[in-house]
Amino acid sequence: MTTNFPQRTERLTRNNALLLLVDHQIGLYSGVRDIDILQLKHNIVGLTQAMLTLKVPVVVTTTTENMWGPLIPELAEVLPGVQKIERTTVNAWDEKRVVDAVKATGRKNLIVTGISTDVCLAFPAMAALADGFQSYAVIDASGGFSQTQVNMGIIRMQQAGVIPVGYSNVAIEILADNAAPEAEAVYGALGIPFSTLVFGLKQYYSQVGEKEKSRVAA
Repeated sequence: MTTNFPQRTERLTRNNALLLLVDHQIGLYSGVRDIDILQLKHNIVGLTQAMLTLKVPVVVTTTTENMWGPLIPELAEVLPGVQKIERTTVNAWDEKRVVDAVKATGRKNLIVTGISTDVCLAFPAMAALADGFQSYAVIDASGGFSQTQVNMGIIRMQQAGVIPVGYSNVAIEILADNAAPEAEAVYGALGIPFSTLVFGLKQYYSQVGEKEKSRVAA
């Protein structure tokens, strides 16, 4: 089996990327089997918070809420100022309001998450790619109803040219500089285990430095 990868992609930055959240709904989460639900919620909420911290635009869509329920409350809580787009189409990219919202940002690097991986994530990621966007599929901020379905969805996306990424590495690529003023908030949002240690060390060495300055001045 041959997998086609794009030869070259533009580096993700806070000025060229946007996040598309597809169908993170209570009813759909109840069917996820490939990833622990608490871990999935941690990843999607952390990614969203990091993008908001970096002022990356976020577009949110749900499908047929009378069937699949509302947005999960953990995600809705961090998106108080973001208007979600409810649609009926299976493929989010078939809804003109979603496409218009994405295009209105003026960005061409589309970071996509969705429940399920092989449908809600794969379909718009591939359709956006065909429309001239570069699509990045966040695999660990998405979930599927079986591991086989997830695997097939990832293979299909890769064959189309969609780039699979993880929730933390895509955010850190956009952060770009650990000296950026948003760095601590981004790492805190992502909840990476080592980040607490890193910023604890930063605080420690900062205090040591201040004590040393005081000693020299005395």
